[in-house]
Amino acid sequence: MRPAVADARRFINIAAYRFVAIHDGATLGARLRARSRALDLRGTVLIAPEGINLFVAGVPEQVETWLVELGADARFRGLATRRSWSATQPFGKMQVRLKAEIIRMNRPELAPAAGRACAVSPVRLARWLDQGCDDEGRPVRLLDTRNAFEVDYGSFRGALSLGLRRFSDFPSRVAPHLEALGRTTVVSFCTGGIRCEKAGLFLKSAGLKHSYQLEGGILGYFDAVGSRHYSGNCFVFDGREALDPSLVPIEKAAVRRASG
Repeated sequence: MRPAVADARRFINIAAYRFVAIHDGATLGARLRARSRALDLRGTVLIAPEGINLFVAGVPEQVETWLVELGADARFRGLATRRSWSATQPFGKMQVRLKAEIIRMNRPELAPAAGRACAVSPVRLARWLDQGCDDEGRPVRLLDTRNAFEVDYGSFRGALSLGLRRFSDFPSRVAPHLEALGRTTVVSFCTGGIRCEKAGLFLKSAGLKHSYQLEGGILGYFDAVGSRHYSGNCFVFDGREALDPSLVPIEKAAVRRASG
């Protein structure tokens, strides 16, 4: 008898965020927690006055139902999601948390709800990297806004990494590089887009006129472009540990060997 084969597309994993004013965090959190429990979804949802950040996994029908219900709230209508698949549920439970910031920088004046950082699409960035400059002939400098241990799994070739232990260190760690970065077109990036969005706003506030965030982060780039100009894998904050440029989970032992 042929052994059963695990369905690699049994669970859909979604990641999304939106910077938008939220004044009813406790009520919203209770509603999302109850619906997640009813639909047997797991993951993490962070809610703060500045917006929402979520990583949710489950069988496709239930996830889509949850997203439709979330989108019925005008604040989250048309929410862009990054999607990948796995054979097993990558989260142990559902956590809905209220936070002061959905991504901590300790710079409240940079609330992205006041206006998004300029963004560049994955396809456009790949073209810039192919030609060695942006569309105006300026050199392009990639800036990795992730923590150092994430960078060890993989990054864009030639990207500047700041050796961060936590994202709130970003302003102080990038400060010595601002003058050099100001002579280039800077594209900051992270896993799904939320950190590079805030980083982009900081760089703009620091006077860098040619600063962009990578729309959709590394996962969005993988989905649109694949591995071009990227080496290695991408760490994700769930049980899969890391995804390759095809958005396929990498076995943990193999990842550890590859990262030394």
